[in-house]
Amino acid sequence: MFNKNFLLAILLLPLGLAAQFTIEGNVFASDDNQPLSGAHLLLNPGNQQLISDAEGQFAFQKLQSGSYVLAVSYVGFETIAKEISLSQDENMSFSLKPASYLQDEVVVRASRPEPKTPLTYSVLDAADISKNNSGADLPYLLQQTPSLVVSSDAGTGIGYTSLRIRGTDITRINVTMNGVPVNDPESHGVFFVNLPDFAASVDNIHIQRGVGTSANGAAAFGASLNIKTDAPSAIAFARMESQAGSFNTFRNSLNFSTGRSKQGFALNGRLSRITSDGFADRGWADLKSYYLSGSWSNAKTLVKIIATSGKEATYQAWNGVPKDSLKTASGRRYNPSGEMYNSDGELIGYYQNQTDNYQQDYYQLHLAHQFNDQLQLSGAAFLTKGKGYYESWKNQQKFNDYALPDVVIGLDTIRRTDLIQQKWLDNTFYGFNLALQHQKKRFNSTLGLGWNRYDGDHFGYISWAQYASESLNDKPWYTNNGFKTDYNVYLKSLFAINESFSAFVDLQYRHIDYKISGIHDDLRDISQEHTFDFFNPKAGLFYTINKNNQAYVSIAVSHREPNRSVYRDADPGQTITHEQLINFEAGYSYNSQKIRINSNVYFMDYNNQLVLTGKINNVGAAIMTNVPESYRLGIENSIDFSISRIVSVGGHLSLSANKILNYTHFVDNWSYWDDPENQPYQYAYDLGTTDISFSPAIVGGFTLGVRPFAGLAFDLTGSYVSRQYLDNTSNKDRSLDPYFISNVNIRYEIPQNFFKKLELKLQLNNITSRWYETNGWVYQYVVDGEEYTMDGYFPQALLHGVVGLSVMF
Repeated sequence: MFNKNFLLAILLLPLGLAAQFTIEGNVFASDDNQPLSGAHLLLNPGNQQLISDAEGQFAFQKLQSGSYVLAVSYVGFETIAKEISLSQDENMSFSLKPASYLQDEVVVRASRPEPKTPLTYSVLDAADISKNNSGADLPYLLQQTPSLVVSSDAGTGIGYTSLRIRGTDITRINVTMNGVPVNDPESHGVFFVNLPDFAASVDNIHIQRGVGTSANGAAAFGASLNIKTDAPSAIAFARMESQAGSFNTFRNSLNFSTGRSKQGFALNGRLSRITSDGFADRGWADLKSYYLSGSWSNAKTLVKIIATSGKEATYQAWNGVPKDSLKTASGRRYNPSGEMYNSDGELIGYYQNQTDNYQQDYYQLHLAHQFNDQLQLSGAAFLTKGKGYYESWKNQQKFNDYALPDVVIGLDTIRRTDLIQQKWLDNTFYGFNLALQHQKKRFNSTLGLGWNRYDGDHFGYISWAQYASESLNDKPWYTNNGFKTDYNVYLKSLFAINESFSAFVDLQYRHIDYKISGIHDDLRDISQEHTFDFFNPKAGLFYTINKNNQAYVSIAVSHREPNRSVYRDADPGQTITHEQLINFEAGYSYNSQKIRINSNVYFMDYNNQLVLTGKINNVGAAIMTNVPESYRLGIENSIDFSISRIVSVGGHLSLSANKILNYTHFVDNWSYWDDPENQPYQYAYDLGTTDISFSPAIVGGFTLGVRPFAGLAFDLTGSYVSRQYLDNTSNKDRSLDPYFISNVNIRYEIPQNFFKKLELKLQLNNITSRWYETNGWVYQYVVDGEEYTMDGYFPQALLHGVVGLSVMF
């Protein structure tokens, strides 16, 4: 079917180009008839975009006859959309009325770059997100952006997932929701499994690569994700979506909006549930979530309240598959989690409740007020509550590892037992942020501050044991607390030097107090305190060459404090210092009505980056250590080309070198335990310059879009990721093979008069059924001079898909 439609589109293309027309005109303000320079115009189909010039004029050229929709928007004015039946040249004028309400975008404006800010970023709007939303976690909807790699523990994008941008993982990526920090302050991580179907409530996402502009929360040490949730709808609606697919995957979602009333009130909401068995054996997930927002606004003031929550239950699939098992299709689904053995070491089954269970609740209050055309104040208060545990079967555990006495039965002393343990986390994260924005014709400034506090309790219970020396359920075998206070102040300004040049300066001061107290699960006292003061300056220059060509250059500094696990696992007296990043960016863009090209180069110079080197602590746990010098150097390119109203193509390609200088690798010597006086406990290997783990040298992708007739949309996408090393040794035997996968997305809006919209969706993933892995881990050791490894890989599902129906009332 695809081949026939594609060939038909190619054959008809010359006929469509034979008759070409122009839509031109101007945009002005209705209140004073002044031209609006910089108004945004979007023409569909074809996703053609223009910006009005200094006189408010625009021109879409070389258009084929047919039906179009032209949307015109400008900050502070109401958006206009007009349907056009094009059969001749059209000249149109758009008179935009000042908005009768303060726009919802104000809640994220302080944490995002202005249009002429010299930073590297991509933007995904609600349409980009919605068309690919098949229930997979949010990272999977961002795949067609430069330098981004995703992974799924269960192999389907549902359950535990992860992403890396420029090789940096989520603990180094600042994530905000409406300007509010999302990263866990202790681990620095974001677990998207706690936000199931969140994409259905997202209006747009800014992905800033590199340090980016100042934001609240965790340090941006490789990228930032600025997520804005949905804005109040102009009309009331209800939308039901149901999808079913491979591995017993089901998604059901209900979205609704009351529309904005004449008094300025609006209510939006969503209920969702997603279930899947997963590609990995027993890799099932049961995910539930809701989203609710209520707002009131007039021309000068906005008040918005948001409550959203995610509750997840997933079978553990985070141990991966041993490399030897990847050779067969059945072995690729093997999941060692929950294995139960008898006293002879024989596998007797799997523990059915080897699960992770967690609920995260987000509450936000946003206030904004525009004092006049130049001055605006916005702020937010937030509360994030999380509580849950993961439950695990443990074979033949020593009683003394849990601070329990041995069991004596008659004349026998029992020192080990099978048991079930639960490790709990109960945390509270709250704070506020404020931003005062001053805007003149040539000078925009933002003065901002943010304060937040985290209080997290970590504890564990033994819920059952084959042999119990005393009551186990009434007291934890370990308990500790993390208490962290973080505040920052920043000032950023964008100054138009003249019509061609704009200068950007961003200065941030950040202070952190972090305290850990109590006993870890291995019974070590991990109590400690740390304080940090960071100064993070940024500056750049933006050059408007002409209306189609632009360029920029910038430099930014970021500092990052070590996270909980670094401090928790360190030996007493071990020296650990914070990390520093100096980020250089330079870019060029070309934008016309038919084609958009972006290209940028970057150099990220790290000082004291924390990495795994194989080094262990005094109880044998792997620890992270500072490496003095490391860097990332790369070039990122993207293109979007509207060939015709039927066919469009896009793609991205990133090339990079990611290196550690003077790297020393450590390998455990298991023979040490038999002869500690004559055997080293670790071997050290000086390897010189090596590749940073999980940092592919090539990341690329493409999109082919075909719209053969009104209502039908067909997208073919492909993604390529080159070799990734599992450790920092550049050893091919401990790496992920390169892979290329392709997906198909088909959407058809059924013509009818009963519903506002009735749409069918089909998403097919990995259509060539390629065997590939996206993540893994490796442990290396030596016995009697011979090297051995233990490892775990995360294979992804072969051909799989979902089909769905969306109904809007």
